[in-house]
Amino acid sequence: MSQDYNNPAFKKLLQKLQEESWQLELLISGFAIFGLFTAFPHIKVAAMAAENDEKIYSFIVLIVAGISCAILIFNLLLHVILRGLWIGALGLRYVSGDIDYEELNYSEKFTKYLKKKVGSFDRYIARLENYCSIIFAISFLLIFYVLAFIFTIIAIVVVVKLTLDNDSLDDTLKLWLGVPLIIFLSTGMLITFLDFLTLGWLKKKKWLSRIYFPIYWVFSKITLSFLYRPLVYNFLDNKFGRRISYALVPIYIIILIGTSLNYKVSNYFNGDNASSSIIANSINYEDSLDEDDFIERVAISSKVIDQNYVKVFMALNDNFDDYVFRFNEGLKPENDIRGLDSDIVILNTLSRSKRDSLRRVYIKTLNEIFTVRIDSVDYDSEFILGENFKKQKGFETYVSLKDLTEGKHLLKVLRKRIRKKDTQLVRYANIPFWYYPN
Repeated sequence: MSQDYNNPAFKKLLQKLQEESWQLELLISGFAIFGLFTAFPHIKVAAMAAENDEKIYSFIVLIVAGISCAILIFNLLLHVILRGLWIGALGLRYVSGDIDYEELNYSEKFTKYLKKKVGSFDRYIARLENYCSIIFAISFLLIFYVLAFIFTIIAIVVVVKLTLDNDSLDDTLKLWLGVPLIIFLSTGMLITFLDFLTLGWLKKKKWLSRIYFPIYWVFSKITLSFLYRPLVYNFLDNKFGRRISYALVPIYIIILIGTSLNYKVSNYFNGDNASSSIIANSINYEDSLDEDDFIERVAISSKVIDQNYVKVFMALNDNFDDYVFRFNEGLKPENDIRGLDSDIVILNTLSRSKRDSLRRVYIKTLNEIFTVRIDSVDYDSEFILGENFKKQKGFETYVSLKDLTEGKHLLKVLRKRIRKKDTQLVRYANIPFWYYPN
């Protein structure tokens, strides 16, 4: 029956399902809200971890997922509230019927005004029904929009990996093939997004539509829009639906601005201040980290050290390879695998002994680059790869403090860099601490 959509029996079934869909809407909304509230903190933590580890692609995808979760939570909560109001209105109508303006016994002026502005109670129920149905449809349509954005980002990354980052291609071919494709995808993404925001304005202009059609066709494949295109156009051809969509956009902007507001208590010390000789940021002390916090650069074990040693932990990120390669070009591989890559290994060209040998040279070079200094004295340190209690990978070492005097001190991690063929020592992190041994 479902194959013959013109069959009267099928249309009758659809009409019946439409009338009873509110029950499924409430059921799905309840499960979805529970799942979104459960997933949102995990997405937030994963996004912070990706930002700290400088995994830009993962960070972008997670930020988009987090924003989408917030929008879905808002939409579905609004849907549940309006659906509850609709059910309440239905119950009230069963008890008292329509609004009897004569029974209210208001003056003629107010009676005419209320009849015009409030109208029939049945009209109010019908409008609530329309609001609920459209908001529910928009909520799940947003999931496909988010997936479309992610697929577009993935397409750009794949093009970069296959062209600009592909060492097997000639440099000239990389530029002539990769750059035009990236420009086309980036520009096409912006144009498609503009068409989305304007509810299809580019499709309405005759000469623009001819230019836009090839872009639309390509991005319809990339974003898998054929899965939800009928839902989009059925939504856009409804005047009431367009008005709702126009109203929701400024609401999202207001919510975004509202969540960014914060109260400033000082002209000089606000926000996230980096640690220095006069500032102690909790992000630089492992025992002060919140559940959602990750080490950004360097952290020590505690703000107050009561033992004769201190742990220093440097969080691993993409930059460490570059630091090492500048001082030991022999470690730079022919194929740099940093960034998005698959865990599936077809063929490992390095033997285990060769790989271990290169790792030892890497660590040796790293220890030549980084220096731990307390106040004005350099201390012996030997960084090795480790993992903190949050499963965050990095390089750690333990520095002896047995000859240090009690009181406040400043631990510095310094990094060598080559600038115009000269080797310089620059600050990588400053962390104050207090030393009071037992």
